[in-house]
Amino acid sequence: MLDARLHDRAGFRCGVPALDDYLHKYAAQQNAKGISTVFVLVNDAAPRKILGFYTLSAAQVEVEQLSEADRKKLPRYPFPCFRMGRLARSIDSRGAGLGEVLMGCAVDRCLHARSLVGAYALLVDAKDEKAKAFYEEYGFVAFGDAPMSLYLPLG
Repeated sequence: MLDARLHDRAGFRCGVPALDDYLHKYAAQQNAKGISTVFVLVNDAAPRKILGFYTLSAAQVEVEQLSEADRKKLPRYPFPCFRMGRLARSIDSRGAGLGEVLMGCAVDRCLHARSLVGAYALLVDAKDEKAKAFYEEYGFVAFGDAPMSLYLPLG
């Protein structure tokens, strides 16, 4: 988890200004206020340097937003989910598979939390078609009415 006193947020660059700006300016505040929890990936040999990060928070979804196959299995009222609001890896670790590692950590953490608190899926909002394809490669499904918003059933 992000430790504002330990981790070098200012030194992180992923190449997407909005994600860099979030980590530099807002992540510690949102983490402290319970708005989202920020998880960082670091190398044990250099624990101050952030290699990547993702955020998780609570969410809910209206059943009408899901695929027809998933709608058949669910109640007709909003149900709880997790939201991965941001995911980024450092620009100098491009090609090292850290995006996949971060994704795996987020899903694993949600599966563990799901054993304690009910939640149906992990939600994400893809920033572009490349990000959407990345999520789809791992089983995420686009919402019917918002194709850049996706979900991964955790069942």
